[in-house]
Amino acid sequence: MKKKLLAAIMAAAMLLTGCSGNTSSGSSAASDADSTADNAASVKAGFVYIGKIDDGGYTQAHDQGRLAIEKMGVETAYVEDVAETVSDTCEAIRTLIDEGCNLIYTNSFGFMEGTVEMAKEYPDVKFAHCSGYQRSDNLSTYFGKVYQARYLAGIVAGMKTEKNYIGYVAAKGIPEVIRGINAFTLGVQSVNPDAKVEVVFTDTWYDPSVEKQAALELLNKGVDVIAQHQDTTAPQVAAQEKGAYCIGYNFPTADAAPDAYLTAACFNWATFYTDDCQRALDGTWTSRAYWEGLAANMTYLDDLTSLCAEGTQEKVDAARDSIIDGSFDPFTGPLYDQNGELKVEEGVRMTDDEIWNMNWFVQGVVGSIPA
Repeated sequence: MKKKLLAAIMAAAMLLTGCSGNTSSGSSAASDADSTADNAASVKAGFVYIGKIDDGGYTQAHDQGRLAIEKMGVETAYVEDVAETVSDTCEAIRTLIDEGCNLIYTNSFGFMEGTVEMAKEYPDVKFAHCSGYQRSDNLSTYFGKVYQARYLAGIVAGMKTEKNYIGYVAAKGIPEVIRGINAFTLGVQSVNPDAKVEVVFTDTWYDPSVEKQAALELLNKGVDVIAQHQDTTAPQVAAQEKGAYCIGYNFPTADAAPDAYLTAACFNWATFYTDDCQRALDGTWTSRAYWEGLAANMTYLDDLTSLCAEGTQEKVDAARDSIIDGSFDPFTGPLYDQNGELKVEEGVRMTDDEIWNMNWFVQGVVGSIPA
């Protein structure tokens, strides 16, 4: 009898312990869920865009990153089509802060001065400026090493051209654009040393009529492949109209010129935005200079279309693998400038700082950098 009573007491104790454990676990799960929700509610991310979210290029690519943040449960807001002036930048940022945003991203180089000004005025708000170089305790900079993807795109163009004459419609004479042209040209030369790349600058980021006209200027000179550094698909459309081929930028845009599109050098902005937002949620956010490429999935080359030359995929894959594993970088010497002067010794790899501030064209580029 005593044994049965003892067994009953032990069973009851185990049952109570089990119930207590289940209750505790449920409370913990609920607490974790509440904590996650509270953290998400503590951050509202605002975006200042130079273009429209459906531009088929640069701004649309950024907006994909914003949507990725929303999937984390974080509320977002944006102002689109903002002019690159200090006053317009500041006005857009104030609008977002008035809407409750405490994490602000400004996505174009020309927004830098306005972003710096607002970061000083609102020290409790976190800021990050795309492609700039000024930082402070509450202001980061971020960009992608898209020059790596441009090198791969150059391989595609170099294998496709039959005239050894490629056109490049470029935006502005700043290092961001210059290093992209250089990387692309080096990619071309890696498979086609006889090819040249002629550049026309438009001094625009998004002006379809101007950029299409620049592409037509090059096409009328006889180029048979067009690449670009703008936020519009106009150069791609021009290439298709002239029976040539094109390399896109920022975002996959095969639908814009299906009879001409080969591939595009693209950004995956979600890689940075989700990481940066998570740091804000975790309370670990600090100012930093973020610049990553293929290895971090911050940049990539779009899928090659069936219009590409035979054997292109194998060449691209080999180059991509060597860049990702660190055994190769496009800006490794010997590198010569347009005048044939040795700029980088054989076997020497340019530093990130040297690449970031590049202000000279490599041999094989036709054209000059605007003042």
